Order: sequence, then structure tokens, then C-alpha cells
Amino acid sequence: MTTGALARHLGVSPTTLRSWDRRYGLGPAVRADGRHRRWSRRDVAMVEDMCRLTATGVPPAEAARIAQERGSAERTGGAATAAPVAGGGPPLGDVRQESRGLARAAVRLDAPEVQSRLNALVTGHGLSVTWDEVMVPTLRAVGRKWASSGDRYVEVEHLLSWHISTTLRSVPLLVPAGPPVDAAPVLLACVPDEQHTLPLEALHAALGERGVPTRILGAAVPVEALLASVRRVGPVAVVLWSQARSTASVPLAQHLTAMEWGVKGARRSPVVLTAGPGWAGRAVPGLVRCHGLVDATSTLSALYGDLLDPAAPGDPAAGG
Repeated sequence: MTTGALARHLGVSPTTLRSWDRRYGLGPAVRADGRHRRWSRRDVAMVEDMCRLTATGVPPAEAARIAQERGSAERTGGAATAAPVAGGGPPLGDVRQESRGLARAAVRLDAPEVQSRLNALVTGHGLSVTWDEVMVPTLRAVGRKWASSGDRYVEVEHLLSWHISTTLRSVPLLVPAGPPVDAAPVLLACVPDEQHTLPLEALHAALGERGVPTRILGAAVPVEALLASVRRVGPVAVVLWSQARSTASVPLAQHLTAMEWGVKGARRSPVVLTAGPGWAGRAVPGLVRCHGLVDATSTLSALYGDLLDPAAPGDPAAGG
């Protein structure tokens, strides 16, 4: 592999690779014609190891030493000893470092590394912090890269989105919580023509942590299907997600607030929450506007009052 090809594979610049070779001796073992760099599979594996280590906060010199020791052990057929890492990993809240490491793994299309990082973040930092401070900023950064480079990075955004979705659906396994309360659920739906589902998946996972029962309908739910679902489920609340202003339908939201069910004298109607940037600047009487995952989770949890465990994961009383 050439230096340029390896740089694209790793998501770093060719200058960075040449600098690592010059400073730390982390270069190709063999050079064609004594000049041109050609990176073998072992060379590539060693530099990939270097990238993983630096992305977790290990100083470059220390990361190079560890990567070289591991590479040497593999070449000689021995077992690589666990080298001590000075200072351990990055402190909680080192968001830029976490996002950078996740983005670089995505650019390399290193699916196992992306998934491993996401799982560790949710387990160690919690869902809300991981979503607001790592997942969303990384998605935005990759999206900007795609927008400024044509379609060159579309596969990176798709891979990252897929693994974020996988992680959100795995939250019950990563952060065990009690069963949902026995009550009417919250209905989560994207408005018609809205395809962005990740924010709803994050809310679905966060509510599940607290024991709030939910039903998620996903992307671009047709009006008739949404109305039929409300009549069948009788939800405590309906969350309508809109990413773009063009998809936010105020008449649909108002129609939902006017829906009623139940016996005469005890009829109920849902609380309708609007979420997402598509609703920005649209203050409509009777609708509740949500601003972010923590706000939406707290607002919806409050609707269930004493039914929820006050020490559930993610609840402020639990310190989550």
C-alpha cells in the first residue's frame, strides 16, 4: 500500500505518516528502490494500532512504542505483553478526543472499532452524555466532511449511522434497567417525509432506561397510519420528530392534540411533543416543545409521576 492510500485508509494526512516514521521509526519495513514507501499488512496493522492508541489519549511517543512492541511480538510469534499506558485513558468529558477517535475509526471503515468504542462510551459515560457530547458532534463532523467533499464520505456517514443505531438498540444490554411500568406508552414517530430516525432511537433508549413504555414507528410515518396508531394504542404522549422545517406539520400536531378516546366522562387525549430543528420558531398553543434528549426524557418521565423508579438509570436522582 502506498503512503497516500494508507493515509486515506486511516483518515490521517500523508504528512502525519511521514512524521511518525521520522520521529518514532514507525514506517514501512521495506522501501522499494530504497526510496518509495510500500506498507505491508504488518506495517499497516502497526500504524492502525498507533491510531487506536492516540485516539484514546495515549501520547504519540508512548503509542508508537507500544505499537512497535506488539508488532515485533507478532513477527517473532511471541505473545505481546500488555504494555503500561502512561496516565491511563482520557478523563471523562474529553469529548473532542473521543469524537476524533470515533470519526477516525469510521473513516477507516473499521466497523469493529467503531462498535467497540460506542459500546464502551455508553457503558462508561451513560447514554445521554454519549449522545449529546460524542455521537451527535461526530455525526455532524462527518456530515460536514461529506458536504464539502461531494459523495466521497457517504459510506463513512452510513457506516457510523448504522453502528450508532445498533448501539442505541443495544442499550438495554449495555445498561440494564428494570421492566417498563404497566401504563399507556409514549408513541414516537417521524412526521411524513422525515427520514432521520436516530434522535427518536436515542429517545426510545433513554426512556427505556427509566422504565417508560414506548412504541416507536420510525421514519416517514403516513398521516393515516399515525392517527390509527394513536387510536389503537391510546398513548400518554406522542413525540413528532422533524429534522427539516419543510416536514414539520403544525396542522397534524394540532389534530393529534384534539384526538380523544375512552368512555364518556373519562375521555383522554395525548400530550403532543414536537422535537427536532424542523419545529424551531413555531410556538403553537397546546404543543410542548422539546429541546434535546435530556429535556425530552425528563418531560416525558414526569408524565408517569410516582410510577417510575426514582433511582432508575439516567434519572437525576440516581446521579446519571
